[in-house]
Amino acid sequence: MLPTLAPGEWWLARRTVDLSPGDLVVFVHPDREGHFVVKRAIRRERGGWWVEGDNRGASDDSRTWGAINPDRILGRLWWRYRPWSPREARAILRNNRG
Repeated sequence: MLPTLAPGEWWLARRTVDLSPGDLVVFVHPDREGHFVVKRAIRRERGGWWVEGDNRGASDDSRTWGAINPDRILGRLWWRYRPWSPREARAILRNNRG
């Protein structure tokens, strides 16, 4: 999901079935049980949610699997924690010295 999600970020997902187009959703991979996937919900379809990755060239998504059954969707991402880079941490420490 680069560039939206980056290595080192932590996300919290909220269990919900109330999704909207544009939400980032976490679901159980349609072909690999126990493997969780994050994609963007694009639209609601008869068979579930059409989901796509933000990096189309590097993404397996509904273009491969079809719509995701709502029973496989665990929730949507709603909060992100991104640790400071070393440069950001130094700047904050430097600016907070009394």
